[in-house]
Amino acid sequence: MTEEKKQEKKIIVDEDWKAKAQKEKEELKEKPGKEDIPPLPAGDFSALVSMLATQALFAMGLIATEENEEPKKDLRLAKFQIDILEALEEKTKGNLIEQEQKFLTGALGQLRMGFVEVSK
Repeated sequence: MTEEKKQEKKIIVDEDWKAKAQKEKEELKEKPGKEDIPPLPAGDFSALVSMLATQALFAMGLIATEENEEPKKDLRLAKFQIDILEALEEKTKGNLIEQEQKFLTGALGQLRMGFVEVSK
């Protein structure tokens, strides 16, 4: 190939490809992405207590998953969750800050009262 022919070669850009890539980019902007998902709370003591308490409330049938359906009760599982929180209270005695202790004590009190009510 001569020097002139080498210089004459042109890069051909596929305009359809560019349009398609731009369209895909715009569609991705419209779809919810990772930035649209709210962040998780801190993995601290309060989150642990809240998680176990929520599971107990669910097992007692006090939290429904379906709007028009009666929540299913599993009192054995609810008692297990409450027992776990009681064990946590016993094992952390003297090691919690005041706010954490109040939160745990309050959650256990509410769960125990709820358990008595749903057990009737």
